[in-house]
Amino acid sequence: MPKLPKSPTGIEGLDEITEGGLPLGRPTLICGSAGCGKTLMGIEFLVRGIQEFNEPGVLMAFEETVPELAANVASLGFDLKNLQAQKLLRVDHVHVDRSEIEETGEYDLDGLFIRLGYAIDSIGAKRVVLDTIEALFSGFPNQAVLRSEIRRLFRWLKDRGVTTVITAERGDGSLTRQGLEEYVSDCVILLDNRVIDQITTRRLRIVKYRGSTHGTNEYPYLITEDGISVLPVTSLRLEHEVSDQIDSSGIPALDEMFGRRGFYHGSSVLITGTAGTAKTTLGASFARKICQEGKRCLMFVFEESPQQLIRNMRSVGIDLAPFIENGLLHIEASRPTLNGLERHLVTIHRLVKELDPYAVVIDPITNLISVGNMAEVRSMLTRLIDFLKVSNITAVFTALVNTGVGRAEMTEEGVSSLVDTWVSVRDLEGVGERNRGLSILKSRGMAHSNQVREFIVTDHGIELLDVVIGPTGIVTGASRLTQQLAEHAQDLAAHQEAERRDRELERRRRVLEANIANLRTEFESVEEELRQITTHEQTRHQTLQSGKQRIAAANPPIQNPPAANPSGE
Repeated sequence: MPKLPKSPTGIEGLDEITEGGLPLGRPTLICGSAGCGKTLMGIEFLVRGIQEFNEPGVLMAFEETVPELAANVASLGFDLKNLQAQKLLRVDHVHVDRSEIEETGEYDLDGLFIRLGYAIDSIGAKRVVLDTIEALFSGFPNQAVLRSEIRRLFRWLKDRGVTTVITAERGDGSLTRQGLEEYVSDCVILLDNRVIDQITTRRLRIVKYRGSTHGTNEYPYLITEDGISVLPVTSLRLEHEVSDQIDSSGIPALDEMFGRRGFYHGSSVLITGTAGTAKTTLGASFARKICQEGKRCLMFVFEESPQQLIRNMRSVGIDLAPFIENGLLHIEASRPTLNGLERHLVTIHRLVKELDPYAVVIDPITNLISVGNMAEVRSMLTRLIDFLKVSNITAVFTALVNTGVGRAEMTEEGVSSLVDTWVSVRDLEGVGERNRGLSILKSRGMAHSNQVREFIVTDHGIELLDVVIGPTGIVTGASRLTQQLAEHAQDLAAHQEAERRDRELERRRRVLEANIANLRTEFESVEEELRQITTHEQTRHQTLQSGKQRIAAANPPIQNPPAANPSGE
């Protein structure tokens, strides 16, 4: 099915919650009390249409003159005189005086239609703004005539096919003074300027939008030097791209506690802890690491001036000044009470667009509670986290936790479930001293250590100490020193025992070697004696054989005599 054609306004955030802009060729009513920015929104709708969509426009004002309008919006960068000179904008001031109308008789808008029609045709206008409609009808008691003329005005604008914005003042118990404009308009936008706890907040709500879905919440908006900025609360969808790239925390030992040696680029990291647990130092270490890699980092600090932050970090070996000089680090420092929550969010948006940083550090987000209630702070931080994720920017937030109320791990802002990585720093008190401990409560998408690591702040930054396990578990501080001394003494005693055993073994070896030498000498003596006996026996045997041979040679054997005669002869 075809969708309702829309005319984009060009106003930041408004096109997002209207899902494309205002209804094309139809009237839109913008109503609200004094000071809400109705006129400004109408003028910005015309100027953005000319600058961004090449659609000429007509502004018909009933209260302010043309020079007054041009002067009022010049501070926002809108040059109405130049646009009029280029025949892209037609500004017409219509003076309405009740006494003059009474003299002419019956009241109708035919003259206005002729005048407005000529202005539209003279420049081929596609957009029209009427500011404000009460000036046409104020002071006339005949409600039937007024209602008829209002309907006829809206019908005439529809027939001309121009996208129209009509501003109206807020009525008592109704959206407008006459109570009819909101019914005949195709789109109604309500602006509200309220003061809560001495803090002024402007809110915008789409009351109705015929033929189209739209955001139904109340959305804060700001009037800045760049115009109107609407800040949708739940407009961002969870469809952003993710990265497998890993960013270092700036502390090698802390990186080792993550399964991927750091956290994913584009993720959000929350560092929580009580006062004095080096949260700012951890954030500054991350910022320095990003700048050392030649990437731009943006820091927002709410408790210290840039000079104080630079001095304090230099005392712990983190020198940020060179990175500020070469433009890699920008520090934006202000008190949270200087602006409202929405103003802070717009400032962050503006600086992110101007500087295009690789990473953002905000220290601390807890101070924002002083300029809004818990729900508003949570809403603002939700929008901020989503914005940085969509922009693929790694964000590091620090937050102060109150150990006196509930669990120390529950952040007052309630954003711990929104972030991807949660690092907790805490006090480890015992044996009359206070030490610091660090642990990773969660890290989406990677394994991480479950240990509580003690760390110290040294002259060269943060140093994580090795884990020392005592009889009752992990020990820190003086107990760590005592445990290390005990382990050293045990190692020394073991070393001495090993040396004693080595000496005993050497002594036994020498004794055995001496015994072996004696046995070898004794064996050689016996061997020599046996050798002499054998030689003597061999000599005697040879002598005996030689004597027998001589005797045999001196006495030859006797020949046998002839046999005797048996006959006796």
